[in-house]
Amino acid sequence: NQLKLKHSSKHSRHAACSVFELPVALSEVNRLFGKPLSALLIRNVFTLSAVYAHCLHRKMVSLRMLLISDATGVHHCRALHSSGSNCEASASPQMQAELSSEDSVDVPAERIFKQRSPAEKERLRSLESQLKDGRIPSLQQFMLGDEAHGTSSASSANAAESAHSSVPYLNDLSTTSNSDRKKVYIETYGCQMNVSDTEIVASILQQNGYDQTTEEDEADSVLLNTCAIRDNAEQKIWDRLYYFRSVRRKRKKTQPLSVGVLGCMAERLKKKLLETDKLVDVVVGPDAYRDLPRLLRNADDGQAGINVILSADETYADVAPVRVGTNGVHAFVSIMRGCNNMCSYCIVPFTRGRERSRPVESIVDEVRALSDQGYKEVVLLGQNVNSYNDTSVEEKPSADYSLARGFSTIYKKPDDGLRFADLVDRVSRVDSEMRIRFTSPHPKDFPDPLLHLIRERANVCRSIHIPAQSGSSAVLERMRRNHTVEAYIALIDHIREIVPDVSLSSDFISGFCGETEEDHQQTLSLLHRVKYDHAFMFAYSLREKTHAHRQLSDDVPHDVKQRRLREVIDTFYSLAREKNELEVGKTHLVLVEGPSRKNPHALVGKTDTNKKVVFEQKSAPVSYQAYQRQSSGSTSSDPAPGSVPAPGQYVAVRITSSSGVTLRGQLLAHSTIAEFDRLVTSAS
Repeated sequence: NQLKLKHSSKHSRHAACSVFELPVALSEVNRLFGKPLSALLIRNVFTLSAVYAHCLHRKMVSLRMLLISDATGVHHCRALHSSGSNCEASASPQMQAELSSEDSVDVPAERIFKQRSPAEKERLRSLESQLKDGRIPSLQQFMLGDEAHGTSSASSANAAESAHSSVPYLNDLSTTSNSDRKKVYIETYGCQMNVSDTEIVASILQQNGYDQTTEEDEADSVLLNTCAIRDNAEQKIWDRLYYFRSVRRKRKKTQPLSVGVLGCMAERLKKKLLETDKLVDVVVGPDAYRDLPRLLRNADDGQAGINVILSADETYADVAPVRVGTNGVHAFVSIMRGCNNMCSYCIVPFTRGRERSRPVESIVDEVRALSDQGYKEVVLLGQNVNSYNDTSVEEKPSADYSLARGFSTIYKKPDDGLRFADLVDRVSRVDSEMRIRFTSPHPKDFPDPLLHLIRERANVCRSIHIPAQSGSSAVLERMRRNHTVEAYIALIDHIREIVPDVSLSSDFISGFCGETEEDHQQTLSLLHRVKYDHAFMFAYSLREKTHAHRQLSDDVPHDVKQRRLREVIDTFYSLAREKNELEVGKTHLVLVEGPSRKNPHALVGKTDTNKKVVFEQKSAPVSYQAYQRQSSGSTSSDPAPGSVPAPGQYVAVRITSSSGVTLRGQLLAHSTIAEFDRLVTSAS
């Protein structure tokens, strides 16, 4: 969905344009024009740019070609098509059909020219003269006219600004008054990646005249950021869409409402969403969020729109997320997108595309900004987060990053670039008092350098998510996980050998294609063998496009799936309760998140191992060292005054009891990662 201008030669600019429908996002136009593209609503930027490209190739232009820039993009494409221009223009089948249409609408150039003001006529004649004389104007001059031509570097910005204000097809949204800005309501479903995407969407919309609201009643647009990984998740979206259809009917005459579907479900169902009872106006896939403002404005004019093109390089690295409704303690940072693993049950490669990683420095800069804003925990996100590989730099990995023993891939990994352990190393150095977590990884990408970093760096949390999916090697083979259960267990043992106090979590799917009762029992055995601290457990849901949908049979009856899932859940919670009882008497460093939902007089937070702890809301000594002195009676003076912990502060808590997967404890003192690691963790 981009029209790219490529420049060469010292004396002239040459351009080639590639047009995919009318939507355009032009980073090069942004740079040449000298104003943020996000601050501009450019009607037919593609038309102007294509005219410009045509001029550069032909070194000449007629008044008709200049005037046609005020016509629609289709009209201009017809002009290029009929002129035999060397400008490379590739359009969609629909656009090509319109180009070859016999009922082409001609633009009466002379009549339009006569209607122009004297200044505008002079601008057009000047452009024509420059081109005929071989003087190639810049794209900025082409768009703005002589006002932007020949200015000094000191005054060019002012000249461009002045010229810009006189061009009717440019609308500077940065000057939009608050009363003209529209409100958008966003609902987010699914994984943390969708939460991160919502923050990116909010940022893009905010720069283009939209403010996010938490009240659907005052919204001009409603966006549902969706998940397609299971059928239940999609059904929730359909229910909400039918609900918003009724809302739209009620508000049709008073406050029209547009509805859009974003994310994985948008890519998977595409036209069905637009065609089903006109439930949706806008359908936008995970890689097309930059096009969302244009589609929403078209929807306001009654034109439904869709953009679900997957990108090979879109990471939104230059978009600063808008974190609305967060507690100011935790933040998600997306580091890579897509997945190459092609597990047979998974829809992600088809809805989010292939893996691509953000540049390391852009991630470090975002984490540094979060630290400056007072955030105390960052979660690095990716569909296959520990496969991160930044090949934009010419650095070699700092160590050997071979796959875990017994694991393989269906694709070849690059030999160069910075890897996940390199990223974690750099991110964790930004702020030693900021915790670093990551999700969701694949078991194959846990090399020793990463495990040693988790053990040695105090602010890298000792909590690892390591999805198993099944305890049967036969099922894992049908899932195309590329490892056996024996290799998985060996990896678990290796992780615990390097990081003895690590907390482990996992994913499990019950009732996958061909799963037998013996396979199910092997999964229960794996639960007993590993004793996970957390688990996410689901019944298998067949997804279209996947390998399982094309090649396997969803042959496990629904009631059998549900019974097996219930047994997996019961087994996990039974083992988790036993494991949590072993926490009683231990002291943990807890990051305070806020008041407990069930008890307003209690606080809740998370341990380094990602376990929830509830404790009394009261004053506590200012440091763990002060607590130790008071407890031992070694201080003769009055104890230093304490304070009640606030969200974002670290406290030392002794665990007194456990209830299911929640721990309860006694508040001991305020502390820090460095102090707790020195006085407690290292001592133990």
